[in-house]
Amino acid sequence: MLFAALLFPAGFAGWAVGHYTSLGSSSSTVVHTVTVGSAATSAPATTTSPATTTAAGTTTSASGGGGDVAAGKTVFAANNCASCHTFKPANATGTIGPNLDTAPASDAKADNNMNLDDFVKESIENPDAYIAKGYSKGIMPTNFGQTLSSKQLNDLVAFIVSGNTSS
Repeated sequence: MLFAALLFPAGFAGWAVGHYTSLGSSSSTVVHTVTVGSAATSAPATTTSPATTTAAGTTTSASGGGGDVAAGKTVFAANNCASCHTFKPANATGTIGPNLDTAPASDAKADNNMNLDDFVKESIENPDAYIAKGYSKGIMPTNFGQTLSSKQLNDLVAFIVSGNTSS
Protein backbone atom coordinates (compact mmCIF):
# COMPACT_ATOMS: atom_id res chain seq x y z
CA MET A 1 0.00 0.00 0.00
CA LEU A 2 2.85 2.34 0.85
CA PHE A 3 4.44 1.51 -2.49
CA ALA A 4 1.25 2.53 -4.36
CA ALA A 5 0.99 5.72 -2.30
CA LEU A 6 4.52 6.72 -3.35
CA LEU A 7 4.21 5.53 -6.94
CA PHE A 8 1.15 7.60 -7.73
CA PRO A 9 2.70 11.03 -6.84
CA ALA A 10 5.93 10.14 -8.66
CA GLY A 11 3.97 9.08 -11.74
CA PHE A 12 1.90 12.27 -11.60
CA ALA A 13 5.03 14.41 -11.28
CA GLY A 14 6.56 12.67 -14.31
CA TRP A 15 3.39 13.18 -16.32
CA ALA A 16 3.20 16.86 -15.33
CA VAL A 17 6.81 17.54 -16.29
CA GLY A 18 6.39 15.75 -19.61
CA HIS A 19 3.08 17.47 -20.29
CA TYR A 20 4.38 20.98 -19.61
CA THR A 21 7.57 20.33 -21.55
CA SER A 22 5.60 19.21 -24.58
CA LEU A 23 3.24 22.18 -24.23
CA GLY A 24 6.21 24.52 -24.18
CA SER A 25 7.43 23.11 -27.50
CA SER A 26 4.12 23.12 -29.32
CA SER A 27 3.17 26.43 -27.77
CA SER A 28 6.36 27.92 -29.10
CA THR A 29 5.71 26.42 -32.50
CA VAL A 30 2.16 27.76 -32.55
CA VAL A 31 3.29 31.24 -31.58
CA HIS A 32 5.98 31.13 -34.25
CA THR A 33 3.49 29.95 -36.85
CA VAL A 34 1.00 32.68 -35.92
CA THR A 35 3.70 35.33 -36.11
CA VAL A 36 4.88 34.15 -39.52
CA GLY A 37 1.29 33.87 -40.71
CA SER A 38 0.40 37.42 -39.72
CA ALA A 39 3.66 38.79 -41.14
CA ALA A 40 2.90 37.08 -44.45
CA THR A 41 -0.62 38.50 -44.34
CA SER A 42 0.72 42.01 -43.68
CA ALA A 43 3.39 41.87 -46.37
CA PRO A 44 1.01 42.09 -49.35
CA ALA A 45 -0.77 45.06 -47.75
CA THR A 46 2.57 46.81 -47.23
CA THR A 47 3.67 45.90 -50.74
CA THR A 48 0.42 47.29 -52.12
CA SER A 49 0.98 50.68 -50.48
CA PRO A 50 4.44 51.29 -51.92
CA ALA A 51 3.17 50.17 -55.31
CA THR A 52 1.10 53.34 -55.33
CA THR A 53 4.15 55.32 -54.22
CA THR A 54 6.26 53.62 -56.87
CA ALA A 55 4.11 55.30 -59.49
CA ALA A 56 5.61 58.57 -58.29
CA GLY A 57 9.02 56.89 -58.64
CA THR A 58 8.19 56.19 -62.28
CA THR A 59 7.72 59.91 -62.82
CA THR A 60 11.13 60.46 -61.28
CA SER A 61 12.62 57.80 -63.54
CA ALA A 62 11.21 59.55 -66.59
CA SER A 63 13.24 62.62 -65.74
CA GLY A 64 16.45 60.64 -65.32
CA GLY A 65 16.66 59.89 -61.56
CA GLY A 66 15.82 56.21 -61.68
CA GLY A 67 15.50 55.85 -57.91
CA ASP A 68 13.10 53.78 -55.86
CA VAL A 69 10.81 56.01 -53.76
CA ALA A 70 10.15 53.38 -51.05
CA ALA A 71 13.86 52.62 -50.69
CA GLY A 72 14.54 56.36 -50.56
CA LYS A 73 12.24 56.69 -47.56
CA THR A 74 14.40 54.11 -45.80
CA VAL A 75 17.58 56.03 -46.70
CA PHE A 76 15.96 59.25 -45.41
CA ALA A 77 15.16 57.63 -42.07
CA ALA A 78 18.50 55.80 -41.73
CA ASN A 79 20.48 59.02 -42.22
CA ASN A 80 18.43 61.07 -39.75
CA CYS A 81 17.33 63.59 -42.38
CA ALA A 82 14.16 64.14 -40.31
CA SER A 83 16.19 65.68 -37.49
CA CYS A 84 16.91 68.71 -39.69
CA HIS A 85 14.22 68.80 -42.40
CA THR A 86 10.45 69.05 -42.47
CA PHE A 87 9.04 66.55 -44.97
CA LYS A 88 5.45 65.30 -44.76
CA PRO A 89 5.98 61.93 -46.55
CA ALA A 90 8.49 61.04 -43.81
CA ASN A 91 6.48 62.64 -40.97
CA ALA A 92 9.54 64.83 -40.42
CA THR A 93 9.33 68.15 -38.61
CA GLY A 94 12.96 69.32 -38.36
CA THR A 95 13.59 73.06 -38.74
CA ILE A 96 17.38 73.31 -39.00
CA GLY A 97 17.40 72.84 -42.79
CA PRO A 98 15.01 73.82 -45.58
CA ASN A 99 11.46 72.43 -45.70
CA LEU A 100 11.67 69.61 -48.26
CA ASP A 101 7.93 69.80 -49.02
CA THR A 102 8.38 73.09 -50.85
CA ALA A 103 11.99 74.34 -50.91
CA PRO A 104 13.53 72.03 -53.52
CA ALA A 105 11.25 73.17 -56.35
CA SER A 106 11.49 76.88 -55.55
CA ASP A 107 15.24 76.70 -54.93
CA ALA A 108 15.83 74.76 -58.17
CA LYS A 109 14.02 77.54 -60.06
CA ALA A 110 16.06 80.18 -58.24
CA ASP A 111 19.23 78.27 -59.15
CA ASN A 112 19.01 78.95 -62.91
CA ASN A 113 15.89 76.78 -63.41
CA MET A 114 17.89 73.66 -62.61
CA ASN A 115 16.18 70.28 -63.15
CA LEU A 116 14.59 69.28 -59.83
CA ASP A 117 16.19 65.81 -59.71
CA ASP A 118 19.62 67.27 -60.46
CA PHE A 119 19.13 70.05 -57.92
CA VAL A 120 18.16 67.66 -55.12
CA LYS A 121 21.06 65.34 -55.95
CA GLU A 122 23.54 68.23 -55.99
CA SER A 123 22.12 69.52 -52.71
CA ILE A 124 22.87 66.17 -51.05
CA GLU A 125 26.30 65.63 -52.64
CA ASN A 126 27.47 69.25 -52.42
CA PRO A 127 25.13 71.08 -50.02
CA ASP A 128 27.05 74.35 -50.23
CA ALA A 129 26.65 74.64 -54.03
CA TYR A 130 23.38 76.54 -53.52
CA ILE A 131 22.42 78.05 -50.18
CA ALA A 132 18.69 78.47 -49.66
CA LYS A 133 17.49 81.89 -48.56
CA GLY A 134 17.64 82.22 -44.78
CA TYR A 135 20.27 79.49 -44.31
CA SER A 136 24.03 79.58 -43.93
CA LYS A 137 26.81 77.69 -45.66
CA GLY A 138 28.09 74.67 -43.76
CA ILE A 139 24.89 73.68 -41.93
CA MET A 140 24.29 70.43 -43.81
CA PRO A 141 26.95 67.74 -43.47
CA THR A 142 28.98 67.36 -46.64
CA ASN A 143 29.75 63.65 -46.24
CA PHE A 144 26.51 62.23 -47.67
CA GLY A 145 27.99 62.29 -51.17
CA GLN A 146 30.75 59.95 -49.98
CA THR A 147 28.78 57.73 -47.58
CA LEU A 148 25.73 56.96 -49.73
CA SER A 149 26.02 54.56 -52.64
CA SER A 150 24.83 55.87 -56.01
CA LYS A 151 21.72 53.66 -55.65
CA GLN A 152 20.96 55.06 -52.19
CA LEU A 153 21.50 58.57 -53.49
CA ASN A 154 19.15 58.01 -56.46
CA ASP A 155 16.56 56.44 -54.14
CA LEU A 156 16.77 59.38 -51.74
CA VAL A 157 16.42 61.85 -54.61
CA ALA A 158 13.37 59.96 -55.91
CA PHE A 159 11.78 60.04 -52.44
CA ILE A 160 12.33 63.77 -51.95
CA VAL A 161 11.19 64.67 -55.49
CA SER A 162 8.07 62.45 -55.17
CA GLY A 163 6.90 64.38 -52.11
CA ASN A 164 7.61 67.85 -53.46
CA THR A 165 4.38 69.82 -53.68
CA SER A 166 5.66 72.86 -55.53
CA SER A 167 6.81 71.28 -58.79
